[in-house]
Amino acid sequence: MPVYLFWGEDDFAIAQAVQKRRDSILDPNWIEFNYHKIPGDQSDAMVEALNQAMTPVFGFGGRLVWVVESIICQQCSDSLLAQLERTLPAIPDISHLLLTSSKKPDRRLKSTKLLEKYATIQEFSPIPPWNTDELMAQVQRMASEIGLKLTLKATELIAESVGNNTRQLRHELEKLHLYSNNQTKALDVDIIATLVNANTQNSLQLAQVIRQGNSDRALQLITDLISRNEPALKIVATLVGQFRSWAIIKLTIESGEKDEKVIAQAADIANPKRLYFLRKELQPFSGQQLLGTLPILLDLELSLKRGSHPLETLQTKIIELCQVFAK
Repeated sequence: MPVYLFWGEDDFAIAQAVQKRRDSILDPNWIEFNYHKIPGDQSDAMVEALNQAMTPVFGFGGRLVWVVESIICQQCSDSLLAQLERTLPAIPDISHLLLTSSKKPDRRLKSTKLLEKYATIQEFSPIPPWNTDELMAQVQRMASEIGLKLTLKATELIAESVGNNTRQLRHELEKLHLYSNNQTKALDVDIIATLVNANTQNSLQLAQVIRQGNSDRALQLITDLISRNEPALKIVATLVGQFRSWAIIKLTIESGEKDEKVIAQAADIANPKRLYFLRKELQPFSGQQLLGTLPILLDLELSLKRGSHPLETLQTKIIELCQVFAK
């Protein structure tokens, strides 16, 4: 199908996907005639896009019509819907209609259901910061695209340092690729720690600091995160996800389970090889200690949802969490 809908809040990933579409569809010598970028906030944006998509291609290559921040999946008049129903099935294979939006499509709308029938739909939302496995998979995928080899620990360190910022991740990987000079040996953590800029105000790092019982450093990280306008509930969600995963791993090990695949499955860890490092990290702590953080985090989440002051509430509960491990 020559119709695409890319949506999500990861604008860098969407831009990269659009560029790939451009490169694969358009002939560089005929871009001026066959490439059309239309702002979605124009009143007649979709009508113009449909008309352009039906226009024969000039010269060689294909035609690409891109509607930026399309609102067709949030609102659509009956007349426009009728035009979509007539035009979408008739768009020639050599002509491509691309819609992008930061907003999630409203699946109740007839226009969205129509696009689900005729379009290739792809989501580009940031990976949740607590989903370490997905973050690592993203690092591995992007590193593979540029021919960069990394060890497992190096991959983990990059994921921890950069988080879900795909723009920074691409920049850091390209820098590492330039440093490696196409060498066949995989880069390890010593090089990563030297060259990669870490996001020090990171909720995952906050979880690590809490686990160390370092209340002074934890309070500093909380202040930094809030000053960067990081939503308090998002911070809590990251902490809940991380401590829940750690607690499941430790409790499963303490129950006598030795099969790493079973432990990884219980904790929703895609790569069982990571358990070797996690076992070492969690060795000083008991399952009950890690489990004891969850009621505190639940109380913190409830207080925030009831309108408590974000920074003050976070500071109080972070001290409680650090005390769990200081003991």
